[in-house]
Amino acid sequence: QLQLVESGGGMVQPGGSLRLSCAASGFTLNDYAISWFRQAPGKEREGVSCIGSSDGLTYYEDSVKGRFTISRDNARNTVYLQMNSLKPEDTAVYYCNAKSRFSHVEYWGQGTLVTVSE
Repeated sequence: QLQLVESGGGMVQPGGSLRLSCAASGFTLNDYAISWFRQAPGKEREGVSCIGSSDGLTYYEDSVKGRFTISRDNARNTVYLQMNSLKPEDTAVYYCNAKSRFSHVEYWGQGTLVTVSE
């Protein structure tokens, strides 16, 4: 079965940290650009960060620059999003997306909830 599974969400106080994982099964993430999106209640889904498939280049949305880090572990077929100095406005469901470098194929995970609150 081809799927992406996110994990690592939870509740944390402002200033805290979480590490989200995006694990693939049934396909190899090496051949995919991976993006993290988030959707807060009542808001549209927005891109947070991405990492290229072949070049490993990274991108961060302005509000998370310097606080979030995206990385790959090819041996584990997993991409991570390390989130530090979390703020209440980071509260959202976080989704990972994989886009093939060879075709139009893409996959979405089911999402993991991050809540930043006192």
